Amino acid sequence: MKKLKLSTLAAGFSILFCLNLFGLMKLLPLFITSPLLFMAIFVLLLYLNRRNTFKGFHRPSARRRM
Repeated sequence: MKKLKLSTLAAGFSILFCLNLFGLMKLLPLFITSPLLFMAIFVLLLYLNRRNTFKGFHRPSARRRM
């Protein structure tokens, strides 16, 4: 599931990068493509940084104490 999400985010980034190149060639409005590319980069980096965060110590459940 994690690889599917990462590959989807990477594919979205590459598609929006190509759209931004079209915006730089004045085929699409740049004020639309630039924020979309920014959001894609932001979400991709947010996902990559949140995967390895410390989620705290967990108290053992009542079943394990027996």
